[in-house]
Formats: sequence, structure tokens, C-alpha cells
Amino acid sequence: MSARILLVDDEPIVIRSCQRIFSDARFQVSAVSDGREALRLVEDGSFDVMVLDIMMPGIDGLEVLRRVKETHPDVEVIMVTGLSQIDTAVRAMKLGAFDYLAKPFDPDELMRVVERALERRRLLQENLQLKGELNSKYRFENIIGASSAMQQVYRLIAQCAPTNSTVLITGESGTGKEQIARAIHYNSLRKDKPFVAVDCNALTETLLESELFGHVKGAFTGAVTGKKGMFEAARGGTLFLDEIGNISLSIQAKLLRVLQEREFRAVGDTQTQSADIRLVTATNKDLKAMIAAGSFREDLFYRINIFPIPMPSLRERRDDIPALAFHFLKVFSDELGKEISEISEDAMSGLMHYDWPGNVRELENVMQRAMILSTDAVVRRAHLGAVADGLWEMETEAPRNADELKRIKKVAREKSVESIERAFVLEALKRNDWNVTRSAGETGMQRANFQALMKKYDIRTRGNASDPDSGESQ
Repeated sequence: MSARILLVDDEPIVIRSCQRIFSDARFQVSAVSDGREALRLVEDGSFDVMVLDIMMPGIDGLEVLRRVKETHPDVEVIMVTGLSQIDTAVRAMKLGAFDYLAKPFDPDELMRVVERALERRRLLQENLQLKGELNSKYRFENIIGASSAMQQVYRLIAQCAPTNSTVLITGESGTGKEQIARAIHYNSLRKDKPFVAVDCNALTETLLESELFGHVKGAFTGAVTGKKGMFEAARGGTLFLDEIGNISLSIQAKLLRVLQEREFRAVGDTQTQSADIRLVTATNKDLKAMIAAGSFREDLFYRINIFPIPMPSLRERRDDIPALAFHFLKVFSDELGKEISEISEDAMSGLMHYDWPGNVRELENVMQRAMILSTDAVVRRAHLGAVADGLWEMETEAPRNADELKRIKKVAREKSVESIERAFVLEALKRNDWNVTRSAGETGMQRANFQALMKKYDIRTRGNASDPDSGESQ
């Protein structure tokens, strides 16, 4: 797309000269000799760069610049000035001008300045687009799940996000606590500032203290340079402390002081710094039980538990499993370059009835593995690995009502058929040294039908160099 340039100068010779400079197809050039007309054009059209003379009759260039920057700050303005107006040009820079050129200017110099202005505008627009995509990604409406349990989570996010309240997110591992923390940040007044996440479980006490508060050179052995801590890196934004239940009592005391005094001190430093952050924490532990056991400070708990958000486990929101499974199916289809868009009824039944101790993270991993194993456009129960292996015992528990009885009987029939079919194929292959054609002939099946059963249960032949029929595509 051509760059749109507006030339504003009351000297016709300057206008003609600039039009020659920008005469190729990369540019669409408009030109006016009056400041009021320039403002009208800016309101009516979309310009990338304005080349603006300072000295003009009526409205001068500085006033035009001021008004343009108030209403269209994304337009890059290059001021053109006489040698005696350098001080005025400096004022223009303070008002937001990109650069200035003194008359008479070199055509190549003008081209270079305009190209730099276009590049900065491109980068700024790209940055805004990325921010928009990021904000969209972490809108809480886009978190997967429509169950009543997740609806309650959405309501809590909507209530706390616009505030600066400290938030404690609780729940089992893998339930998506960090995603909720990011949703809170990107729907808050601090969304344009940093979101900084710290995994408190991954660092020793000494390293965690340095990671949180930073350190000065020589603060401890190996501190050959100073380091900025996460409280400083997150200034103005949100600091997310994941697995806060794993921090030591010593670090708890220092964190409590930061929350009380709203200031901190880097390790080895004598000066304090302000702690302008919003704190969001998460844990999979029972902090009240830890308080009773003496391993977590009660006063810190009350500081971080101002606005609690409990995350439901996946088994408490089974209605969300299909949506999550198909979401991961699309993600990994794009990532792996495989066109897999279906989940068999049997596989979905398995996903729905598994207990998911690892929650959404475990489901994500299972779907990724299933995508890798799948050889056609369908994810089948045989692709679910350990999840499928652990289903049978759970599914044969005594039913508690007629609906459960009906469901379990259906699953039992399907499981019995599957077990028989799988054993049938495997035993035939073993008897015939894993030769597909001979196995199909011995069992009285068409070779294509036998292969279909092999594909259904992801059974592959074992290579045998002496048998030309072994190792063929299944």
C-alpha cells in the first residue's frame, strides 16, 4: 500500500520540489498552501506523514502541529524551517514533531527523514496491533468453558479486574491459574504496563529473594553485577507469584513488609524503592492448614487473600471437556500441520469419564499425544494412552441411578467389543508372523476390512525382512 503524504507550504516552488521527490508509486501525495485546509484534509482523510512549513499566513505550522497531534497523534509530522527559525523548530519537537529540516534541504535528506518517519509509524502500529491481540487473547470471555463453575470465575474476574485489589487464586495444579491472573491484568487499568510472572516453586530461597527484589553488585558471592528484581520490572503493572505456598518464612516476612510499606530494598542495598505493583498470587496448597502447621504466616495470608478466586478442577466442570478438547485439537492441528478435526464418540466418552488429576494441563498433553498418534482425521480412544488404560476400572463402579446404569452398560458393551476386536486382530497377526494379507485370509476377512480394524486400534505390523508383506502401510 502506498504511503500517504501531505505537503503543507505556502511556497509553490517548495511544493513542486517535494512532489518531484515523492513522484514514484510508493507515495500518494496531497499538497495545500494553507494551514486550515491542511487541518480539513487531515480530518477527512488518513495520512501517514505530514511535511509542514513553520511560517505560513493565517494558522502557522506550530498551531497546525499542535492540533494534528491532539486529534491524530499517529500522523508523523516533519517540520520545514528557515535557518533563522531553529529555536522554533526545537519547540516543534517538544510538541511532538518527528524531525525538522532547514531550508534549502537536500532531496535525499528529505527522503531519508520521511522513510524513517514511515518506519516508526509502522512499528508503532504493529505494537498497537500486538497489544490489541494480547488484550483480546486474555479477555476473560475467551477463556474456554461455559459451565456454571466457570461462569462464577468470570463474574469474579469482572468484579476484581478494574480494581487494584490483591488477588489469591486457589486450585489444583493444571487448572489454569496463571491464565486467570493474566486475564485480570489485561482487563485492568494496568493493562498497558508489564505483567511479570514468578514461579516460586522453581527457585531456592536465596535466588527467589534476588529474583523478587534484585541485588546490588557484591551483595553476595557471585554477584559481580547488579540485577533488577521483579518488583522493579513490574512497576506500574502486575506481579504474579505462582505457588506462593512454597516460599520460606523468611521471604514471607519480607513480602509482608513490601505489602505493608509499599516499598522494597534490593539485596545488599541501603536505599528503598517504591513498590507500585498490583499483586496476584496463586497456590495449589491449603494455606489455612499451613498456618495451623506454622509454615505460612497468618498476617501474610490476610494480606494476599483480599479477593479470593477458587478455580474448579476439571472433574468439577466436565461439561467444558468437549470444548476444551476441540480447542486443543485446533491448536495442535495448526502446530503439527495435520488436518484432524474429529474426536470419535468412544474417545469423547473416555475423555468425559476420566477423573483428570492433572486437570486442563493433563487434557492438553493427552490431546497433543493423540494428535501425534492419529493417522487419519479422527482422534480415537486408542490414541488416549494412559487415560484410556485407566478408564475401565473407573467406569465399572456401581451405578447410583438408572441413568448411570444405562451409561455404564453402554460403555461396558463398547469396551467388551473393543477388547474382543483388538485381541482378534493381534492374535491373527501373531499367528501369521505379522503378515496382513495372510492374517486377513486366515480369519476370512477382506484385507481392507482387516486393515480398518488395525487402524482403529492403532496396531502396526512388525518389520520382517524375509516377508515382503510385512511392514506394509496400515
